[in-house]
Amino acid sequence: MIARLIHWSIANRFLVLLATLLLSAWGVYAVMRTPLDALPDLSDVQVIIRTTYPGQAPRIVENQITYTLTTTMLSVSGAKNT
Repeated sequence: MIARLIHWSIANRFLVLLATLLLSAWGVYAVMRTPLDALPDLSDVQVIIRTTYPGQAPRIVENQITYTLTTTMLSVSGAKNT
């Protein structure tokens, strides 16, 4: 099958060249029309951690999970508390 495709391409060089030019032009057109967002995101990286502790009061969740996670995450170098 590949041999037949090669023989057909050799016999129809003009069609192969035309198809190549059309596909190349279509690719250039697509690249030119693609929107580009070149503005960097300058905001600080934020991490949201969701935890569940079913059946516990909010005070217990605050003391046992949230406070522990917050202090651990703030011990990472370069972390800021905002």
